[in-house]
Amino acid sequence: MKWEVFAQPSYTALKVELDPGEEIIAEPGAYLMNKGELQVDTSTMGVLSAFKRAFLGGESFFLNKFRAVSKSELWLVPSYPGDIRYIQLSPSTRFYVQDGAFLAMHGNIKIDVAWRGARGLLAQGEIFWLKLEGAGGVWVSSYGAIVEKEVGINEVFRVDNNHLVAMTDMRWKITKLGGLKTFFLGGEGLIVEVEGPGKIYIQTRSLPMLAKLIADLIPKR
Repeated sequence: MKWEVFAQPSYTALKVELDPGEEIIAEPGAYLMNKGELQVDTSTMGVLSAFKRAFLGGESFFLNKFRAVSKSELWLVPSYPGDIRYIQLSPSTRFYVQDGAFLAMHGNIKIDVAWRGARGLLAQGEIFWLKLEGAGGVWVSSYGAIVEKEVGINEVFRVDNNHLVAMTDMRWKITKLGGLKTFFLGGEGLIVEVEGPGKIYIQTRSLPMLAKLIADLIPKR
């Protein structure tokens, strides 16, 4: 398998070259085009039990598996403008990706729902994490550019939850920035507080803030 990204960092696309029998798993809607013969299967990949489906509040969670029947070329793109970053995983690695940032993966990786919270809890939206474990690689996407930050031992970083793309396995908790006045009037919502050692991946733009800006420009009836 060979891969390459194009048009970084604003409108990045991923090209993957597959030999017969090789597979790649991608989020729905990421397909752009392909060359060669591909077999495509759509399923939950065994991620969701009945309990976890209830935990997700009835939302669907499906992934597309592309398997090369012949030597093939597959192009994938995120759903919004931004960058793509490849992260190598080892069998001892546990990695967390926020909802919407997962683009694709390959190898022997187990994907599961890690946590979903903040709904109806004075929150602006929700936080929905995917947990990935195993050997292989994952491509994550962002709105805006991706900034990698190493977090040292016992070092604490706080990141707006709308800007945190992914992180390695480390101690973390969800909290608010400032008091209730800041929360309701200051335009700031929930933050993720992480404690190292580990690495975090941050996107330089916030999709909810863009949506709010557009909504404010739409004339009210």
